[in-house]
Amino acid sequence: MLKNIKCCISPDLMKILMEMGHGDEIVLADGNFPAASHAKRLVRLDGNNIPAILAGILHLMPLDTYVENPVSLMMHGVEVKRPSIWKEYEEIVRNEETHFKAQYLERFEFYERAKSAYAIVATSDNALYANIILKKGVVTE
Repeated sequence: MLKNIKCCISPDLMKILMEMGHGDEIVLADGNFPAASHAKRLVRLDGNNIPAILAGILHLMPLDTYVENPVSLMMHGVEVKRPSIWKEYEEIVRNEETHFKAQYLERFEFYERAKSAYAIVATSDNALYANIILKKGVVTE
């Protein structure tokens, strides 16, 4: 056991976060995302929801301040209004005192970007359009 590590941060995820360098990206994928077929490195966190994982990661990892959009979201289609989970994401990022400016990617553009990510975290989150990409920043402390 370690102190101050959120319970949703598994040893496998901690290893991935430690390996990532400035500019590397990690995808937090909902239960509908084709994570296994798109991942270079796959971390399974079934039973955890993405907002908890996002908060756990941002507690440990800064977002990239050298790019305009360190956060990318999978854009919803006409069948869905602005997903409510995005509001949760904005609140979590603000709580970590990070400026939130998301880039919105069309579904297939998001899939292609995910294929080049350092890792994909697969969850069983059933929120629609809950997929998010985070670009790692520089640790200055």
